[in-house]
Amino acid sequence: MILPIRSFGDPVLRKKGQDIDKDYPNLKELIQNMYETMYSAHGIGLAAPQIGLDIRLFCIDVSPLAEDEDYEDIAEELKDFRKVFINARILEESGPEWKFNEGCLSIPDVREDVKRKETIVIEYFDENFVKHTETFSDIRARVIQHEYDHIEGILFTDHLSSLKKKLVKGKLGRIMQGDVNVDYKMRFPK
Repeated sequence: MILPIRSFGDPVLRKKGQDIDKDYPNLKELIQNMYETMYSAHGIGLAAPQIGLDIRLFCIDVSPLAEDEDYEDIAEELKDFRKVFINARILEESGPEWKFNEGCLSIPDVREDVKRKETIVIEYFDENFVKHTETFSDIRARVIQHEYDHIEGILFTDHLSSLKKKLVKGKLGRIMQGDVNVDYKMRFPK
């Protein structure tokens, strides 16, 4: 089932997510709905707060990037990179910071350069509640960090300079009012 994506201004996007256990109600169905919602919005990542749940769950699928010539050197690694992260904790971020132009399904029509470290070590449970501790680099680390921020109540716009924040303020206000043109279901703050 395709769920509406919460827009900028929805309080749930600012809540720190709560851990869940393997008995979380309808977890498999929720994960399937999240993937379906993400695909219908042409996204490569979606976090539970974006569909109104303040829990520590996000999913990513960066396989569409395998076709992008910017990633041809890591296309093999990207083509099957689809993962669910439950109760994730980033243990370490390392390497130089690099800028990348990020966007977000909850903040349509806003894209800005964000600096993030190139490598992360993350501990998480997968959809079968098997625990993993893994290291990721490149665009995979970037997407994970972006979605991880969501379960921490952080948006990519929080990483912008004061000047950039002022420049996007008007767009953010319009998003909160529902004044956006998207081809996916959205829910705006009351």
